[in-house]
Amino acid sequence: MKASDSRLQTASLEEIKRGYVEEGVAYSCICCGYTTEAGIIYPEEGVLYDAVRYMRVHIEKVHGSVFEYLLELDKSVTGLSDVQRGLLAQFYEGKKDAEVQQALGIGSASTIRNHRFVLKEKERQAKIFLALMELLKNKDLHAPAAWVSPIIKQEHTIQHSFDISEEEREHVLHKYFPEGKSGPMTTFHMQQKHKYIVLTEIIKRFEPHRHYTEKQVNTLLKRVHDDYVEIRRYLVDYGLLERKEDGSQYWLGSSVEKTRDDRGQGRQPGEQTEQLSGTSSQVEEQQGREGTADKGEKRMNRRKELQEQAKEVKTEAGVYQIRNERNGKVYIDSTPNLKTINGQQFMLQMGSHLNRRLQTEWNEYGESAFVIEVLEVLKKDDNPYADSKDALAKCLERWFEKLEPYGERGYHGETRPSN
Repeated sequence: MKASDSRLQTASLEEIKRGYVEEGVAYSCICCGYTTEAGIIYPEEGVLYDAVRYMRVHIEKVHGSVFEYLLELDKSVTGLSDVQRGLLAQFYEGKKDAEVQQALGIGSASTIRNHRFVLKEKERQAKIFLALMELLKNKDLHAPAAWVSPIIKQEHTIQHSFDISEEEREHVLHKYFPEGKSGPMTTFHMQQKHKYIVLTEIIKRFEPHRHYTEKQVNTLLKRVHDDYVEIRRYLVDYGLLERKEDGSQYWLGSSVEKTRDDRGQGRQPGEQTEQLSGTSSQVEEQQGREGTADKGEKRMNRRKELQEQAKEVKTEAGVYQIRNERNGKVYIDSTPNLKTINGQQFMLQMGSHLNRRLQTEWNEYGESAFVIEVLEVLKKDDNPYADSKDALAKCLERWFEKLEPYGERGYHGETRPSN
């Protein structure tokens, strides 16, 4: 069990809600185990934070919110159905019943109101159950010392069975790497099949039989595209990269290593392996120094890396669409964090998307018929009194008026529901 899992298991309700637990002079994130220490000042965008306040900054920048993290946990942990998870996500964004119905394509506004009632009833029942279990603690002498059911997050190795010709592969690589395969990539917003093609090309930049720190992986992937965090996650999801649970070490996936070993080469013919910084002897010397550093220094270096990573994670709100290239029909929605839209693709792959019209045609036409595209990135307003949720709702409204994705044109019903 991961350290963050055990913290979530033993944390109180209040600790879970705020997203961290206090352990002596340290504060640990229940989502990932990241730790801040009392007495250390943490700089962030020109502002200095103490340990507690910086933990809140970390949660917002890396996880979005505790709500979002908890909602992604497996249904065996939360007890929520896919429909309930989708509804809670929409409610959290402050959407009205008609807007929720329009986004999910289920029932009517009255159906959504009924779902709200069911969720409130579930909340009342949960309170009674928690009270019963608290009262039982002092009476049940045969209860286990602790509940140790593992916390499972919705993270799976992506399964793929793509039929890719060499001609198609070259076409895709030329499209997304216009300066050549060793150059930067134009975008990482593309259909899943194309993602797999570009990822199998990117992985060639890693050396076989070598371990990389997270910082080294980030440095290498930054040369590919600014979305290096997302690319790194996809490389791991596809098994092209493997890593330690704490993210301190990365290396080529076993299938990639075996393929290269079978070919008797560490790189593709005619291609040069990129060095992260300096000569190979300098890198080896640096790794040797890291190996002789004491544990305290390693923990400090790891903490700095996590802080740097948290600073680099930028979230952008906006509107996106899932478009069927065969018939032109679209599904559109908004999100406070556009980096999460790949979750829509994952739900479609698993057959659990909440818009059943979209899911039905995804199953009928196949994944290759659809593309997920960002329609608009919401401009940030420096006004401290600006209502970002309202601005995002108005942005979505404009796109509904422009595209009218109803009936034969989309997956949102026959007409625009009134508020």
